[in-house]
Amino acid sequence: MNLAFTAQEEAFRAEVRRFLADELPRDIADKVAAGRRLGKAEIERWQAILSRRGWLAPHWPAAYGGAGWSAAQRFIFEVEMAMAHAPSPIPFGLNMLAPVLIKYGSEEQKTHWLGRMLRGEDWWCQGYSEPGAGSDLANIRTTAVRDGDHYIVNGQKTWTTFGQHANMMFCLVRTEKSAKRQQGISFLLVDLTSPGVEVRPIITLDGDHEVNEVFFTDVRAPVANLVGEENQGWTYAKYLLTYERTSMAGIGSSSAAMASLKALIRRETKNGKPLADDPLFATRVARVEIELSNLRTTAMRVVAAATRGEVPGPESSMLKIRGTEVRQQISALARRAIGPGARAYLAEIAEDDPGQLPAGDALAPSVTPTYLNLRKLTIYGGSNEVQRNIISKTTLRL
Repeated sequence: MNLAFTAQEEAFRAEVRRFLADELPRDIADKVAAGRRLGKAEIERWQAILSRRGWLAPHWPAAYGGAGWSAAQRFIFEVEMAMAHAPSPIPFGLNMLAPVLIKYGSEEQKTHWLGRMLRGEDWWCQGYSEPGAGSDLANIRTTAVRDGDHYIVNGQKTWTTFGQHANMMFCLVRTEKSAKRQQGISFLLVDLTSPGVEVRPIITLDGDHEVNEVFFTDVRAPVANLVGEENQGWTYAKYLLTYERTSMAGIGSSSAAMASLKALIRRETKNGKPLADDPLFATRVARVEIELSNLRTTAMRVVAAATRGEVPGPESSMLKIRGTEVRQQISALARRAIGPGARAYLAEIAEDDPGQLPAGDALAPSVTPTYLNLRKLTIYGGSNEVQRNIISKTTLRL
């Protein structure tokens, strides 16, 4: 199998690089490179730039306002974005909900919601996990009871990423209690500005407010916001998770993190010599770089299969497992490389006060928060233990 890019694809890579050099705001790229979090306004500013270029939704069909790119072009774009320190667009609407709407939504839903996504009029979040229903997603208890032209929603969602910014949530709800666990679940779009919605922050290990609890008390959601058929939401949920897990391979982000790590160990010293010259540490870095290279090759095989019209199956679970583990290993090595300078979370730095930055390597303030934050990678989107079960059942027939 020839996994090399074609001349046309390499020309596309050059076009992406020119665009990033000309259009990516330097202040945003500098914050991403330093491992510092972006504010909502900065994320929206970059997404507006991508939208004007027509590159905000590269995987959507052109008929719906997307770029209509091939799998290879999307792969190239992801990697080049990460290497240029461009933030990835918020994925929940563009990368996760949109494919479900395009495949299962009504024409009215596609016209209304997809257009609003491209114009940046909605900020979406994901309402899947609940207390007692994380990896065991079929155990959800949030209910939606039909009342005329509305559903009445009651329950709780948790680990809701960026829920504090969102005005809309795509939500799994139980519409039939007597059905089997995977049945009786529906896929509903809920306006978070509705009466009865309460969002409470969860502060994570790195001291950041990234995730939330969301409570619903008699929240009314129009029946028109039901995606597909009632009680068939499990089918749509699994379809969405295939897209989510495949993207979690994170080839681009891991490639950028590896480049940053290799530059870091050339700056840091041990016994008066660059850490890169230390045989033990260099071996550790080389092992992870080999794993990243293998991961990239596997991802390219998936890209080649997608080009032939094939849909990822257990490969998405494989990519999720190895991709998240590689990213965690890189963050652990960066923290080890800086050593005592890898300070714990400092609120002053997170609030963007340059006067509070400690002395030492520019990455020193961010390596520990990054390391702590990335502990989540092997848990969310279906824990890696669950992904191994999926592989054992679908591939090994165990």
